[in-house]
Amino acid sequence: MNTDNIITRSIDLHLFFMRIMKEHMFFIEAAFTPQNFGLQSIAGNLRERASNFLSRLVDIANNNVSAEAIESGEFVTKHTLNAENATSYFTKIPIDTSITQKEYDLIAAPNTNRLSPNYNVSMSDIISLNNEAHQIVSSIIEFKTSLLDQVLKCSIFTLNYPLLIEHILREAKYYLMKIERLQQPDRVMTPQELVEEEMFWNTIMAEHAKFIRGLLDPTEVELLNASNMFANTFDELTMEAREAEKRMYDSLGITQKSYDETQKIRAFKEQGTEGLLNCKIKSIILPLLADHTLREANHYLKLLRTK
Repeated sequence: MNTDNIITRSIDLHLFFMRIMKEHMFFIEAAFTPQNFGLQSIAGNLRERASNFLSRLVDIANNNVSAEAIESGEFVTKHTLNAENATSYFTKIPIDTSITQKEYDLIAAPNTNRLSPNYNVSMSDIISLNNEAHQIVSSIIEFKTSLLDQVLKCSIFTLNYPLLIEHILREAKYYLMKIERLQQPDRVMTPQELVEEEMFWNTIMAEHAKFIRGLLDPTEVELLNASNMFANTFDELTMEAREAEKRMYDSLGITQKSYDETQKIRAFKEQGTEGLLNCKIKSIILPLLADHTLREANHYLKLLRTK
């Protein structure tokens, strides 16, 4: 693999996942009670580390990011800035929205500019960035692991479901694995690993639906039913992929079903994000959480298109 491809793969990965990590820490920070001010401060510090890294990364991303990633909507959506502003207002936790504005500018850049080689970013720069990202994510994993352990022991109370903490811990471990694979640039994913990746993201989509279901107002019957349907569908797709892996048969049919259902849940999430921002949905869902899950659906669709 040539140097330009390694640089692009690295920047694509970090632009998507480091934003996800900083938002995870935001959701953790916002869900603590005053009893756990110390843990809230640690979460805030980790959020700031991720945010600072992402800000510096966006500054060097122009001309070094793939068209597929830009066009997928995995970095930001048209709702991200409004969702950040509303969520920061509701929680009084600051969000550096200049990062989002810079990403909007990145997406709006002409194709001829954004895709031409930029030799100002060297392999040594990328190795340094990957190592820094590894350190940040490792610290986040350590914090989430400790938090989940304390929640399961009833040592602390948080407004986040235990499953949500486990969910974001799995995503951090997945990101760390992807960073480590960047250190093996010529490595090709095996068919089994491709199936495992599909199972991972189908599980993520199923759990998103379950979280949405649990955070909607009980009167939102239609949305509750839709959430439940998506949860069941993606649980079934995960089981089908697991059977394909065990029996070593072709999983392309399952991949197509995963793609079709992810398109549907993506549309559901976008409608939900718009509904929350326009005060059309009764829930206890932060607008940024809705946009967060929308971007993850966009990312998964990109992965499925390139399988």
